[in-house]
Amino acid sequence: MKTIVLTAAAAKDLDALPAPAREQVVEALARFAVDGQGDVKRLTGRDGYRLRVGAYRVLFTQDMTTILAVYIGRRQTATYSRT
Repeated sequence: MKTIVLTAAAAKDLDALPAPAREQVVEALARFAVDGQGDVKRLTGRDGYRLRVGAYRVLFTQDMTTILAVYIGRRQTATYSRT
């Protein structure tokens, strides 16, 4: 199991989500941290990965023991241009 760490911006993004979406994102992150399951793809043109949770995306980096969530939000044009 990997440890999930949220940046300050990602924590703020998560808090701003509606409650049902927040629960889905938290469950999806936990499932990925435990057994690697989820709709995850490597990002092209930049470092990191994205986890798709319905209409929401979690942009993150990972190493052998940690998942660092950088952005959590609704899929839109600006989602992948954030740094």
